[in-house]
Amino acid sequence: MATAEPASSLSVEDVHAARDAIGGRLHRTPTMSSASLGEKLGTRAVLKAELFQRTGSFKPRGVLAKLASLTADEKAGGVIGISAGNHAQALAYGSALEGVSCLVVMWTGASEQKIEATRAYGAEVDLVASSPAEAFERLAELSETSQRALVHPFDDPVVLAGQGTVGLEIVEDVPGVDVVVCPVGGGGLLAGIATALQDVLRPIRVVAVEPELSTALHAALEAGEPVAVQPTSIADGLSAPFAGRYPLAVAQRLVPETALVTEAEIVAAMRFLYERAKLACEPAGAVATAALLAGKVALESGSTVAVVVSGGNVSPGTASAILDADEG
Repeated sequence: MATAEPASSLSVEDVHAARDAIGGRLHRTPTMSSASLGEKLGTRAVLKAELFQRTGSFKPRGVLAKLASLTADEKAGGVIGISAGNHAQALAYGSALEGVSCLVVMWTGASEQKIEATRAYGAEVDLVASSPAEAFERLAELSETSQRALVHPFDDPVVLAGQGTVGLEIVEDVPGVDVVVCPVGGGGLLAGIATALQDVLRPIRVVAVEPELSTALHAALEAGEPVAVQPTSIADGLSAPFAGRYPLAVAQRLVPETALVTEAEIVAAMRFLYERAKLACEPAGAVATAALLAGKVALESGSTVAVVVSGGNVSPGTASAILDADEG
């Protein structure tokens, strides 16, 4: 795989430009205080509820920013993307808004709910691949033969800038925030938020959290370049088979802290968010909370921590199985 691009490929100005491009087409998602979480941590805790965004995750932010950057000819030729589900739904939704033909590469074994939702938004879904790694090979093949414009889920600076609008909202809505804890798949959300937080004069810690069974960024940071992994976590929204070059470059410069969480810790956090915060998130959306509940992020007493709850696209069957499972 190629080495990381220079970190200067993404700037705070790019994030502001993305917000202008998105305009008023998306929700400003709520930032909700959580007394229950704060009491456990000995801090002030707030939850950035991206599960309330259109299509159920933060993903439309990057999609709409990217679609706005395409030429008329590129839009006329249609777009193509790849996703376990959240980017797929967002790209299908955004393409429908723009009147653009959309093809999304997914894979057998992906969430049936997310596949059907993607089709319901109007996209064509390709399910030839049997795994995330094969799906990226399929993407390369179809991109070449179809000549569609690629809207990458996590390795495009325009997409990253769109995701960074989450960070702008956090610093505007949570004055004095000290720490932002973010879930990571391919790294796009993390890179966007970390870049956006550079707009604040005082330093804000950013902590990247991954499942132990889906470690694309962790492996890339160790190797100094993107490397292939085999994600198998219940947090399917984070199942990137490698970290993006652009996110890696940003993480190397701006995100010195990482944490890994177990499947049991993800399940416990998902249950906590459902029971105590009344947030029906998906497993991927609970990963950042999992790291905090498991004591894997050092916090100073009295500090303010913002936790990104990145999505809520989970099937009723999966959710009920997690919520009804015996603890321990």
